Amino acid sequence: MKVLYMVNVPAPYMVNYFNELGKYCDLTVIFEKATSTERDKSWSEYNFTNFRGIILKGLSTAVDMAFCPQIIRYLKKDKYDFIISSTMTTPTGILAIEYMKLRGIPYYLESEGGFAKDGKGIKENIKKIIMRGAQGYFSTTATGDEYFITYGADKNKIYKYPFTSLYDKDILMEPVDQREKIDLRRRLGIEEERVIITVGRFIYLKGFDVLIKSAAKLDKNIGIYIIGGEPTEEYIKLKKECLAENIHFEGFKSKYELLNYYKAADLFVLPTREDTWGLVINEAMACGLPIITTNRCIAGLELVDSENGCIIPTDSSQDLTDAIKKIIADKQKIDYMGRKSLERIKWYTFQNMAQIHLKYFRNFLEN
Repeated sequence: MKVLYMVNVPAPYMVNYFNELGKYCDLTVIFEKATSTERDKSWSEYNFTNFRGIILKGLSTAVDMAFCPQIIRYLKKDKYDFIISSTMTTPTGILAIEYMKLRGIPYYLESEGGFAKDGKGIKENIKKIIMRGAQGYFSTTATGDEYFITYGADKNKIYKYPFTSLYDKDILMEPVDQREKIDLRRRLGIEEERVIITVGRFIYLKGFDVLIKSAAKLDKNIGIYIIGGEPTEEYIKLKKECLAENIHFEGFKSKYELLNYYKAADLFVLPTREDTWGLVINEAMACGLPIITTNRCIAGLELVDSENGCIIPTDSSQDLTDAIKKIIADKQKIDYMGRKSLERIKWYTFQNMAQIHLKYFRNFLEN
């Protein structure tokens, strides 16, 4: 079985997925750019072990997009059993899709998620033109289904798959016991009795300003650790203004270091204003953590409910404070919700992500 994927950049989690999928088919993946310029150096460290990776050369149009006309030379009818594009909104992706339509080359569209707008206006109508005509659409959630349908997809041609950044081995069997947490906190220099973590870059969409404002309303024995980037002056100033001494900026951490923070924590919070998925939710759940996130986080909408956490509105520090207080003080609730997170996330692995796609491919060939 020959499969071609078109992707914008070789993000580590996608390279892992392709290496898993490539064990079972003849897989080629074409990338528009070598890396995203807004990401850390780990995004430039990848190995194409089980698939053929091709990085195009073109005109950069955004931090993770480029216009690469040479994509056309790779799109030949009957060369591949399946062509899947996850770049339907990039210049290269749009060119490839319109070329395949013109040449009668069957293709599929795939998305990790997205929030549909009203479908009206020039840009929205252009998006409908681009998205119509695929053989099928690979979607992660009901929200993703709505996104595709809004822009012209046939609802009977939408196929669900589990989106992830985890291998089976990354998911704990049990939540971390208190003794291990205490030992990890000692090694990490964490002194508070209760620990909340969040992970991401210091950009407006992540909503860390909301978390800082919320921290000011919490007991000072609740430590909040923001991991993944260097805070801008804006966030440092806000912390001082809010007297949020329990906020800690931890900077970039390696995968191993980050894992220790997940294990040391009691609760994971992502106050995002919008995430088309939010893989840090998967990673926190894999370590047995309850989750608080917003109604604009697709991973949260798919994976989180009252059993393992809480979904709150965006931009509300009071709702966030109330949700944290409801969970953080109750050790039994933390443990129960953590176990529910582990139960729910077990399906979300690279192994299952690959096997679900392969099952669809085989069914398409048979029919």
